[in-house]
Amino acid sequence: MQLEVGQVVEGVVTGITHFGAFVELPGGKTGLVHISEVADAYVKDIKDYLKERDNVKVKILSVDPKGKIGLSIKQANPNRPPGGRRPLGRESRMSFEDKLAKFMKDSDERLSDLRRNADSKRGGRGTGGREA
Repeated sequence: MQLEVGQVVEGVVTGITHFGAFVELPGGKTGLVHISEVADAYVKDIKDYLKERDNVKVKILSVDPKGKIGLSIKQANPNRPPGGRRPLGRESRMSFEDKLAKFMKDSDERLSDLRRNADSKRGGRGTGGREA
């Protein structure tokens, strides 16, 4: 089977390292799924997502002249939105001004809490009984 960039194929995980997973493709060739191409979320430990002998669908990202094949699991998902972005949540649909207002409100609340906490540790506002 001729492997071409952009093609989506099924493969079997044959090995796992700290930087990615090796996948055997149809025709016996092996490619590498880099850890950054396993999932849309941050992947700290690839073993949380894959194990040896897992059947996976991969997209061929590159085939270099030496025969190295770069693969992606996250880009092989056909339901994935364009650009690899996750579906937008409620906060992502907010306008910039709304996000800024929410940030300012949250920030003011946190700052007030910090000041209140610091004042209670000092015994309240003031100079500690001395006149300035």
